[in-house]
Amino acid sequence: MSAYLFVKLLHNLCFVYWLGGDLGTFYASRYVARPDLSPQARSTALTIMMGCDQGPRFCMPLILPLGLQLAYMSGQWSVAPIWLWLAWGLCLGWLALVATLHFAHGKAFIPKLTKLDFYLRVVLIVGLLTLAGYALATNFILSADWLAIKLGIFALLVMCGLFIRMRLKVFGAAWGKLMSGDESDSVNQVIRSSIASCRPFVYLIWVGLLVNAAYGLHLIY
Repeated sequence: MSAYLFVKLLHNLCFVYWLGGDLGTFYASRYVARPDLSPQARSTALTIMMGCDQGPRFCMPLILPLGLQLAYMSGQWSVAPIWLWLAWGLCLGWLALVATLHFAHGKAFIPKLTKLDFYLRVVLIVGLLTLAGYALATNFILSADWLAIKLGIFALLVMCGLFIRMRLKVFGAAWGKLMSGDESDSVNQVIRSSIASCRPFVYLIWVGLLVNAAYGLHLIY
C-alpha cells in the first residue's frame, strides 16, 4: 500500500467514526431525555452517549490534517512543507487537548482547558473560513475549488459543534438536580429542551459530512 493510499484510508476511517459516533450519540440522547425511565437507566444512557461522542471528538482534530496531507501529496495544496508540519502540530495539540479533557475529567484545571478548547475552535473556524474564501476567490494555495469548499464545510461543522456545546450549558445543572432526586417536570423540561435544541445542528453536521464525502469521492465538483 502506498503512503498516499494509507493516509486516504485513515482519512476515510475518521469520517466513518465521526458519523457513526454521532449517530450513536443521537440515538442514546433520546433515552437520556425520557422522563418515563428511571434516573439510573437515564444515567446509563448518558454514559453510552458520552462514550459514543468520543469518536467524533477525536476524529475532528485528525480528519483535518489527514485531508491537508492528501491535498499536499497530490499537489493540490501548494505551500512550503513547513505549513504542513505546522498544521499537523496544531491539530495534534488540539487532539491532545481533547484527550486531556476526556481522561482528566473532574480535575481542577479542566475548566481552563475547556475554555482554551472553545477559543481554539473559534480561531480555527475564522482561519479556515478565511482560507477557504481566499482560495475560492483567487485559486491560490488550493488548486481545486472543491478542496476549498470541503475546508469551509469542515469549519462550519466545527461551528455547529460549538453551538451544540452552548445549547447544552443548561443541561448540566438540570442533570445534577435529576441525579440528586429532583424528577420534577421543570427539570425534565430543561433536559428535553436543551437536547432538542441541539438536533438541528446535529442534522447539519450529518449533511456536511455527507457533502464532504461526496466531494472527496468526486461525486460532486
